[in-house]
Amino acid sequence: MNRWYVVHTQPNAESRAVLNLDRQGFEAYLPRYLKSRRHARKLERVARPLFPRYLFVHLDPDRDRWRSINSTFGVSYLVAHDSMPIPVPDGIVDAIREREDGKGLVTLDVPAYRPGEKLEILAGPMAMQVGLFQRMSDNERVVLLLDLLGRQVRVTLPSAAVTAA
Repeated sequence: MNRWYVVHTQPNAESRAVLNLDRQGFEAYLPRYLKSRRHARKLERVARPLFPRYLFVHLDPDRDRWRSINSTFGVSYLVAHDSMPIPVPDGIVDAIREREDGKGLVTLDVPAYRPGEKLEILAGPMAMQVGLFQRMSDNERVVLLLDLLGRQVRVTLPSAAVTAA
């Protein structure tokens, strides 16, 4: 029975691994998303792997010659336990694919806050503090300005740790 399995790739070789797996007849899936990148004083959005150094491959381990995956250019190894590949739980890859837009890029649910909007910290040592939203950082974290000890301090938190105040 065909199921999805996880392939660990060599550094920055996800696309190369997909190409070579496709050439061997395997169905490979590399979920990507748009990431903001600053380069040469420009802010640009580039497609990057959703899970760096990992991709999915669809196969039947009883029928397919899956051991050849480990010697594929761009691949480090097929994730396995006791020399048998470990299947991804049913529905995971389908759920990721459902979040793709028309260009095949996965959309991430990032709350849309406006600069200057008041946000409350939900957990941690600064829980229940209210700060002003400044911006989102590249790795989907929120940058807030908090008033501490009579001055404004910049704090970076996961987006799930804040809510609108």
